[in-house]
This record gives sequence, structure tokens and C-alpha cells, in this order.
Amino acid sequence: MISVEEALETILANFRPLGLEKINILDTRGRVIGEDIFAPRNIPSANNSAMDGYAVRYADTKGATKDNPLKLRIIEDIPAGKVALKKIKKGEAARIMTGAVIPEGADAVVRQEDSLKEGRTVVIYIAAGKADNIRFAGEDVRKGELVVKKGSALRPADIGMLAALGKAFVSVYQKPRVAIMSTGDELVDIETEPPAGKIVNSNSYSLAAQVLECGAIPVMLGISKDKKTDLQETFKTALHADLIISSGGVSVGDFDFVKNVMGEIGNAMHFWQVAMRPGKPLAFGSIEGVPLFGLPGNPVSAMVSFEQFVRPSLLKMQGHTKIFRQTVKAICNEDFKKQAGFRHFIRAVVKREKSGYVAATTGDQGSGILKSMVTANGLIVMGENETAIKKGTEVTVQLLDDSLSCSESLQL
Repeated sequence: MISVEEALETILANFRPLGLEKINILDTRGRVIGEDIFAPRNIPSANNSAMDGYAVRYADTKGATKDNPLKLRIIEDIPAGKVALKKIKKGEAARIMTGAVIPEGADAVVRQEDSLKEGRTVVIYIAAGKADNIRFAGEDVRKGELVVKKGSALRPADIGMLAALGKAFVSVYQKPRVAIMSTGDELVDIETEPPAGKIVNSNSYSLAAQVLECGAIPVMLGISKDKKTDLQETFKTALHADLIISSGGVSVGDFDFVKNVMGEIGNAMHFWQVAMRPGKPLAFGSIEGVPLFGLPGNPVSAMVSFEQFVRPSLLKMQGHTKIFRQTVKAICNEDFKKQAGFRHFIRAVVKREKSGYVAATTGDQGSGILKSMVTANGLIVMGENETAIKKGTEVTVQLLDDSLSCSESLQL
């Protein structure tokens, strides 16, 4: 039996980013870009107006006030998307729209609100400063500038920038295909009413949802019976995937064959059993070079093991560098005791209050109590040598989602 740190180190050493694929930028949100993007041109490409108003020579507006306005002759209208045909000279102005290119000779824009049009004359009620309301060429991005770095996880703003640069397609790291199977003669699928002695296979679906949350692609292989031949065939079917996940069959029962089959047909069996609860009977190896996680069969154990080991592996395969869940310090609202020698991941409800984070367990911590994961948004982490938490003391909590970053009411 090895520690959580040893298990994680062994696992992550066996993963590296997959290859690249070029896809439409509309499909890239959250994906990791595999190339540096340099600006092929300035943005904006030319000096343009930040306001609807009048392009002027700022010197022509000196001394203008509401009580002592100045008048300029309008020589042209410049809508957005059009280029001026005339040069602005002394005593002249051009009607200009937001985004339109500043005409030659002009060095300021007077807002529409600070002026009044009278036929082909504009009355100016404010003295303009040089460069007022002008957006300069390259103000946003300079030609040749590195705008999006390789290895960045793309956000909506990045995608907007890629569009602005004319990049309709970019190279991103591929999504792993993850083969998912559950083992056990006691399992039936979700559309079957379970007879006596049988249970519905929930693991495949919770694990598939966790795979999707990581940005990977689940491939459902269904249920494998507790027979070596069935397991061998299912594992072989899974070899087209980038990663294989099985749940169940890794404990010490008479029919727990997964770890044995992994050892018999795999190229490597790296370890079995981790000093953690839930999730102790976890196996990791590979079959013909395809990594394989043998997760425990209990629903909570499978999900917690996924969080600690499979999730960071899948993120690493997709080029992410931030592969671990956020942890926070919280005040525990209750006493809790455990056995020494194992790291415990205790399902908890975490809240943010004015004084900081507070956490309370979800109740019964049995590894078969799936509801404890349904109500949890975090895991209280207790070290191997810890045996008790006293109410009111500080604990480390691993957050399971971003619910604490959102609010039901506006908070500014």
C-alpha cells in the first residue's frame, strides 16, 4: 500500500499531452491551444473615432464653451467602414461615427453631446484636447505581438481575440477518449428494474459525467461479468481508447478479478491499494500502452478516487498545467474522528461567510452513500496521522466545483 502522494507521482509520470488537432474557434472554449498566436496586423488598423461626433483640429476649438460656442463648417460625413475623402483644414469638421477612420488633418473628436448641427455647420460647446476620443492604431494589439500563448486554456475573450486576428481555426490538444466499464454480476443497467440481489449500475454514469466535466470523451462499455474471460475481452475492446477506467473488482473478494487480469494481460501493473479512505482498493497499470485505472466499486470510492487521480491525468493529457482542484481553509462546524494511517476525504458542505469559509460533513460517510456526494461541494482532507477534528478548528477543504464563486444576488 502506498501513499496518496506516491500514487499521484507514479500516475502522472505516465501521462503527457496528446497530439494536436485544428478546429473551429467556436469549439475551442476551455481547450488548451497548442500554438503561439502572433498578431498579423495592428488592432485597430488605423486611428479611429471612439465616439459619434465631429472630427476636428483641436486648435480650432480653443476657448469654446456653452456660453461662448464656436462654429465649424462640415465638409464630409464619415460613417463606420468608410474612409474620408477630404482633409480637415482650419475651420472645418467632419461628421464621424464610432469606429470610422480619423480623416487626415483631424487630431480630436468632439462628442455629439457637446455640439449641435445647424445645416452644414456644427456648433462646438467645449474645447477639445489633443487626441480626445481617438483610438490609435495598434492601441489594442501591435503587429507581431504575441497575443495568445501556447498552453493557454481558451476563454471567451481569447476566442474573440482570435476572431479579431482572423484566426478561424487553431490547433488545440486533443480530447482523450475514455473507455468506461463497470464489473460485477450484481449490476443491471439503468433501464432495468433491479430484481432481488441486484443493483443499478450508477458508477458508469457518474464517472462518465466526471470525464465530461474534465473535457474528455466517455466511451461507455457497459457491464462486465465477474469472469476473467469477460474482463479480458472487455479490456481488449477498450484498447482503442486513450485511457481505460473500470470500477469494481479490485478488492480482495473471491470474484474481484480486475487487478489480476490487469497483471496478466497488461504491460505494467504499477500499484494496488492506496492509503486513503474512501478509495483504498485502487489499481493502476496499463494494457498495451493504454493507461488503466481500476477504481473501487463503491460509488463514493469511485468518484473520490477519480477526483484525486483520474481528473488530473485527463487534464494533463489535454495540455493543462493547472490540473488540481482548489483548496481553501475552513472552520469545521463539528467534531470528527477517524483511524490513523489513512488520508481521509470527508464529504462536506462548504459555505462562505463574512468571517471566511465554514464546513460541515454531509452526514453518514459510508462509501456506498452516494447521496453524500450529491450534497457535497467539497472534501475535508485529513492527513494520515490525524485522528480527530475538533469543532471550531481550521481544516483543509478541496473544492469539488465552482459553486462558491457564484452568488444568488449581485455583490459588488
